[in-house]
Amino acid sequence: MTSLVKSVGTIGGLTMISRLFGFVRDMLLARVLGAGLAADAFQLAFTLPNTFRRLFAEGAFSVAFVPMYSRALHGAADAASGEAAAAKFADDVLSVFLWILLVFSAVMMIAMPGIVWILARDFQAVPGKFDFAVFLSRVTFPYLALISLVAMLSGLLNARSRFAPGALAPVLLNLLLIAGIAIGWRVRGPGGDDRIVAEALAISVSLAGVAQLAYLWWAVRRAGLTLRFRFPKFTPEVKRLGMLILPATFGAGIYQVSQFVDTFFATSLPQGSLTLLKLADRLNQLPLGIVGIALGTAILPMLSRHIHSDDGAEAQRLQANAFEIATLLTLPAAAALAICAPAFVTAFFVGGKFTSADGATMAHIVVALVAGLPAYVIVKILNPGFFAREDTKTPVWTALASLIVNIAINLYVVQRFGIVGLAGATAVSASLNCLLLYVILHRRGWFRFTAKLAGRIARQLIAVAAMAALLWWMMPLMEPWYGGNIPQRVGALGALCGAGGAVFFATAFVTGALDKDLVAMLTRRRAKPAPMQE
Repeated sequence: MTSLVKSVGTIGGLTMISRLFGFVRDMLLARVLGAGLAADAFQLAFTLPNTFRRLFAEGAFSVAFVPMYSRALHGAADAASGEAAAAKFADDVLSVFLWILLVFSAVMMIAMPGIVWILARDFQAVPGKFDFAVFLSRVTFPYLALISLVAMLSGLLNARSRFAPGALAPVLLNLLLIAGIAIGWRVRGPGGDDRIVAEALAISVSLAGVAQLAYLWWAVRRAGLTLRFRFPKFTPEVKRLGMLILPATFGAGIYQVSQFVDTFFATSLPQGSLTLLKLADRLNQLPLGIVGIALGTAILPMLSRHIHSDDGAEAQRLQANAFEIATLLTLPAAAALAICAPAFVTAFFVGGKFTSADGATMAHIVVALVAGLPAYVIVKILNPGFFAREDTKTPVWTALASLIVNIAINLYVVQRFGIVGLAGATAVSASLNCLLLYVILHRRGWFRFTAKLAGRIARQLIAVAAMAALLWWMMPLMEPWYGGNIPQRVGALGALCGAGGAVFFATAFVTGALDKDLVAMLTRRRAKPAPMQE
């Protein structure tokens, strides 16, 4: 568990930095563009490569590539043979993967008008909006090829427990996007065309892909690894990787597939709905990215090693510990976001072109989204239980069932409850996917929810209830400060976060919700190895 906590701490800490920069980016974007034509067009243009990135590069490709690369690296009779086998596998994959990315990107850019029409044909109702969205989407789409290569290089390092470079790379994206907003705002000037800002942002997306690729290439070389471009050849291992990627594309990406579904429905609603949904999702993504992605990234190579060495007890213990860490950090985050959504939205986003009415709608969207936050994170822990065993087919069926439910709910609620109903449908489908994954893992004997783990989570819920009661009482008392000057906003949010966090952890400590060994490792004190969950 020590190595898991250390890895999660490294990934989570760097991911938190990236998410905070992303949060600053969206605050500026809301104030500079508001929720109008240019903002909606950019959100769609950014959604396309970003969702494909999460779905293919960081989703399907990573979960298929890392176990195979780890097996080649650690499965040989000696270290030298393992290094040679892993290097050959990586070179073969790179040589094929690069050409696939180039062809796919070219086809998508040519077909972009049709793709935008499928996702956002209602943009045609606003003069110029559809054509502008197509233009921006073509400018941003090269980012997919660049970031996919970044994901492969990150996988090489992750398999060797070098998590920092891959977790740090997204910071470059957010820094360049912030620079794009600043440059666009300066060029636009007061009362200028918002499309200038959107164009600067779109260019910044692709430039960020170049910067991230250059950084990861340097990190790989610094780690002593060398990649060579070969003549593309579909070796048996490359073919096997492809067969694993195809189902994993869907199985690892229910949340990302749902993003396309949500985009389709959101663009049929009043102008600005897509922007409000994406900005609300940024609040939801803070704990999801810091906790969920960190745990999922750290657990996969570790779980693969335990399974390949036929150590089922360690595999069970690893997933149980990851589950406990996830709920410890996610349950209070979800409750706090749900109760304090109006405070966070008003303090961070309302201002400039982003109105109070926009903020009120966005707060309701946040509440609906965070209802599924624990499920979003736990799926990141359960999916590796299949991927580490090279079973990428089972998550396909659970994801398909969840997606069908998501679409069915959307068809009913979107016209009745608008964008808030759409966010709620996403939360329900994610929860269903989580439940199905666990039931299958349990029935196969790959992971079981133990009495000890259940007791720990029950105590965590008591602590969450105590925190929620305090925040519910404090929210109306501090309402005048949420939209005040900067010191008032900082003071109000600081009081909410500080008081809520203090009550949660104090109650968790008193009730025994905190594992003393886990606390010791999180605080970097010496601790005895945590016993296996029973």
